Amino acid sequence: MDFNLTDEQELLLESLDEWLDRTVTEQKIQEWYAAHGIPDEVSKSFLDAGFGMMGLPEEVGGVPFDMMTKVTFIEEMGRKTCAALPLTNNVLGAYLAVHFGNEDQQKMVFDEYLSNGKSCVSLATSEPEAGSDSANMSTVVTETSDGLVLNGQKTWVTDALEASFMLVVAKDEDPSRENRNISMWLIPRETEGVSINPLHKIGSQVQSLCEVYLDNVHLDESNLFGVRGSGFKQLMHTFETDRLSVSAQCLGLAQGALEDAAKYAGQRVTFGKPIYKHQMIQEKLADMEIKCRNMRNMLYRTAWERDNGKSIALSGPLTKRYCAMTSLEVCNEAMQIFGGIGYTTESRTGRAYLDCRAASYGAGTNEIMAYIAGKQIVGLYS
Repeated sequence: MDFNLTDEQELLLESLDEWLDRTVTEQKIQEWYAAHGIPDEVSKSFLDAGFGMMGLPEEVGGVPFDMMTKVTFIEEMGRKTCAALPLTNNVLGAYLAVHFGNEDQQKMVFDEYLSNGKSCVSLATSEPEAGSDSANMSTVVTETSDGLVLNGQKTWVTDALEASFMLVVAKDEDPSRENRNISMWLIPRETEGVSINPLHKIGSQVQSLCEVYLDNVHLDESNLFGVRGSGFKQLMHTFETDRLSVSAQCLGLAQGALEDAAKYAGQRVTFGKPIYKHQMIQEKLADMEIKCRNMRNMLYRTAWERDNGKSIALSGPLTKRYCAMTSLEVCNEAMQIFGGIGYTTESRTGRAYLDCRAASYGAGTNEIMAYIAGKQIVGLYS
């Protein structure tokens, strides 16, 4: 495996760095986190720069790329900003529409996305009693005398306040645990019967996270997204790539925190010498470097496997689990090297630490990643 970047990848990252230097300054990031959102003009600028169409097919005006390019791009976003910015995730709705939506749904989603570059589809999957345990989902679509009706509650819905459309995962007819027939339904956010209650996170402050209540929401077949009864398979297709995106974000945040801490260690003087000359600081820096290299090795190898048609049923959850846990360790040690200032907003490491913490939940918890990997490992060695 050769993980050297191609000339095209190098040019892409150079273009991204130039855009970030011009558009995403540290002062602006702090303002966006305080305001709990990114200005519309920034999302539109990201789209107009060509980054917002990356990974989409050419027939819809996209710029196809492989998984290796995607993870290095997301990694660089995290490294340069030490922030979990949603810009790379804004294209998710368009990606889902291309793969599973009908022609009318694709046009509806793309028209919205191309108008502003913002996240246009929020994915409503988890429920208060059904996160990792998806079989316990109780949100249901039933056939009544008035047509199809959707009822239930969703939680941890990212971008529910910003996105114009919501993609709801619900059971068909029967909400019982035994029913495994699940479908996806695309509905406008302002549909009657949909109410949204924002939750308050400790990190990732530029995206909303919400509870969604669905009370007798009337649907018709035009709302069906993909194939009836295939919602779980469609969801797993999304999660497989989403887990690598989360891993890349973790790596970028950790790498940025390491670089900041190393620079500070060369400048800060205690007991008459720079702190990097103290053995305990050297040990921290060495272990942080090892962890970042290991994260990168795992992530790049898994991306390479995906690009070469190999199964990532095992390496995917292993990578996501390791990066979610290890990035938090690196950011924590970076804060420690900074000392008291690491616990303030004067240092970016605290923000990176809080943003990394969300990765232990999103796209599958650390525990469910071990559950998935454990079953794969038994099959591998049996």
